[in-house]
Amino acid sequence: MLGPDQTLAASALLFDHWQNGRRLQALPPDLRPATRAEGYAIQAHLEERSASPVFGWKIAATSRAGQVHIGVDGPMAGRILLERVIESGAAVPLGANHMRVAEIEFAFRMGRDLPPRSTSYAPQEVLAAVDSLHPAIELSDSRFEDFATVGAPQLISDNACAHLFVLGPPSTAEWRTIDLAEHKVLGRVAGRFEREGKGANVLDDPRLALAWLANELSQLGITLKAGQVVTTGTCTVPIEITGGDEVFGSLGILGEVSVRIL
Repeated sequence: MLGPDQTLAASALLFDHWQNGRRLQALPPDLRPATRAEGYAIQAHLEERSASPVFGWKIAATSRAGQVHIGVDGPMAGRILLERVIESGAAVPLGANHMRVAEIEFAFRMGRDLPPRSTSYAPQEVLAAVDSLHPAIELSDSRFEDFATVGAPQLISDNACAHLFVLGPPSTAEWRTIDLAEHKVLGRVAGRFEREGKGANVLDDPRLALAWLANELSQLGITLKAGQVVTTGTCTVPIEITGGDEVFGSLGILGEVSVRIL
């Protein structure tokens, strides 16, 4: 079992690799989490390294294909740091990004707190606490050389492959009346290709994914706070990106988001 000094040291090692665009094969054996709980304990130290409160949360591996791709058997939560949030339409360098994919997602901004409790939150309760829905693009990455083999505890400690996050404007449509599971999603790289998907590719429904996140945090003793944004996972097959690409994500009447890759 990892102690506080070990979780702090593991977090420092991963953060240093993140900041400097380096990768490692695995955490050293004496710093390596054996359980999801230990992975989250390492991840939690990220909050101490940010100048701002946590901007929000991401969910990784929300489809069976995504779980197979990174070698896990269920979804994982990660923190979105304010320093890693990009405005829609802005340009970002590809840099040392190893995964080199963009993911088109439904994101929700919370309107009130959902504190930890002993009983699970129902999806309807979580949705009632939402203030707005947004289109989003996640540019994921891992600090591990072979992220498909290190396992869920290490991937969780690595912030569930979080890297950069692009938040689109709040939807002005009546999104609560729309079946988000069947809602079509489009990802496009200008001049190269398009990918189509739908909300059901995200734990069967992005609203169910949002409820999963609220309950995952509740079990960890963490409050999902008003103002925080939750992005619920890619609705399309991840889009391969390279320098010079302009990536567009469309949720149809629910809004659009874009980012340029330098």
